[in-house]
Amino acid sequence: MKVLQVLPELNSGGVERGTVDFARYLVSQGHESLVMSAGGRMVTLLEQEGSRHIAFPVHKKSLSSLLRVRELRRRLLELEPDVIHVRSRIPAWMVWLALKKIPMEKRPALVSTFHGLYSVSAYSAIMGCGDRVIAISQCVKDYILENYPKIDPGKIDLIHRGVDTDQFSPAHQVDADWQGQLYQSFPQLRAGNIVLMPGRLSRWKGQIEFIRMIGQLVSQGVSCHGLIVGSPNPGKEEYLTELQQMVTSAQLQDHITFLGYSDQMANLYAISSAVCNLSQHAEPFGRTVIEALAIGTPVVSYDYGGPAESLGNSFPDGLVPVGDQQALCDAVARCLASRPAITLDPQFTLQHQARATLAVYDKALQGNPRYQHQRS
Repeated sequence: MKVLQVLPELNSGGVERGTVDFARYLVSQGHESLVMSAGGRMVTLLEQEGSRHIAFPVHKKSLSSLLRVRELRRRLLELEPDVIHVRSRIPAWMVWLALKKIPMEKRPALVSTFHGLYSVSAYSAIMGCGDRVIAISQCVKDYILENYPKIDPGKIDLIHRGVDTDQFSPAHQVDADWQGQLYQSFPQLRAGNIVLMPGRLSRWKGQIEFIRMIGQLVSQGVSCHGLIVGSPNPGKEEYLTELQQMVTSAQLQDHITFLGYSDQMANLYAISSAVCNLSQHAEPFGRTVIEALAIGTPVVSYDYGGPAESLGNSFPDGLVPVGDQQALCDAVARCLASRPAITLDPQFTLQHQARATLAVYDKALQGNPRYQHQRS
């Protein structure tokens, strides 16, 4: 099977990581894996793992993207994928418009994934364009059913995002050279009891609440060090400056470190005593939650959205009421005092997700005129 995944860019983020992980699985199972995007730092890894990257500007939220639909149609006809899997709204619009003028007997099957709780609009409704539609959590599926009544419930498949347990597992051994370099650059981390806050630097991700939490724990005499990992989106660097100033004003420079972007997440989870997910509104999934749990590191998160589903099935003690700072501090303190045993629910593994996704592709192909013509 030749599968083409389409998304805006391949820099950082849960959608990007999931795309690369699934591409690796496709290759391991003997399928031909193609990914189309405008590029990014993860392209090299994608290609090293056996997939082919097709550079195409499917990322711009502007009318200029519509002018490239004809060119995109030509590329799709050249590539001849069996399945196209769109993972974002602009790519979905471009692919859908490109396919409209391709005869039915030549069209590939189309699958779309609702990766987010998109604003309710005609623009967002395009994510229901697929022959099959994947919801990445029960939270997302409920949102689709409530807000997009024109999407046939019968074509929606619930598949939780999955973590690659070959990369993230309790057996993971921290790279000694990497750890030595980390401690040389940031000797304050040697003391241990690291509380990790991973994720893109964005106000809604909750870094401000994390800083406040670390401040309260320190004031209570809890031995810990907050480690914020992630970088801001281009043009949003002022948020990083704001966070750094907040740390300085609270005199927490000795207790909080900003690491920036890192591609060593498995190592970071493994050296941490607890991980936090403090999104300020219901997140559709939360990849860092399942990655940390797969390593065996406890996670503390607000009790809503997608993270509550994976955490509730694997480590319910890590769930705290939304906005309850004292409960948040207490939960983290408990994790630091006695690191609990963690077992990730199998439904949140890449193997389960990948098999379920291939089953969805088969469903989409069964009703595809081109596929039926090829079989006859």
